[in-house]
Amino acid sequence: MKLLILLGNAAVGKMTVGQELVKITNLRLFYNHIVVEPVSEIFGEYNPKIHLRLREVIYEEFAASEHYGLILTLMFSVVQQPLSDLLEYHNKFFDPTRTEFYFAELVASQEIRLQRNVTENRLIHKASMRNTEASNQRILDDDKNSRFESNDGEVTFDNYIRIDNSYITPDVVAKMIKDRFML
Repeated sequence: MKLLILLGNAAVGKMTVGQELVKITNLRLFYNHIVVEPVSEIFGEYNPKIHLRLREVIYEEFAASEHYGLILTLMFSVVQQPLSDLLEYHNKFFDPTRTEFYFAELVASQEIRLQRNVTENRLIHKASMRNTEASNQRILDDDKNSRFESNDGEVTFDNYIRIDNSYITPDVVAKMIKDRFML
């Protein structure tokens, strides 16, 4: 099984690139808001405990399946913990002897991410982002309080690519990832 983890800041384009990858590979897409939105709708707020439990159930069931592979989208604070912790966490669900892990990090400036934060595709799939003023403020606060983007050379995994997708269309980024990892 192949597990591609798309990392990056909020509104960098992880879900959109994942959608394009689904079109050109046999990978399935599990973007973060697939569980964030229903949990928020039911409980009236973001609930990380329930969100995590649902994510883990999906991981367990997918890992036990015969599917070709899965794309995950994640924001990961490189300040709060090392990226190796992310791999260790996913090893609990996806047997490293049966799973090939790949990491693609997308980066773009805050200005570009604020523009992307209000795109139609994002707002269709992420109801909690429809209050664009609050969503924009979360991006500004996250950028001020943490770092969700690695520095050049900071990540040393073999199966890793860092792409500045500021001025590259999602379909081209998807093809770059597919070709790099032979997905």
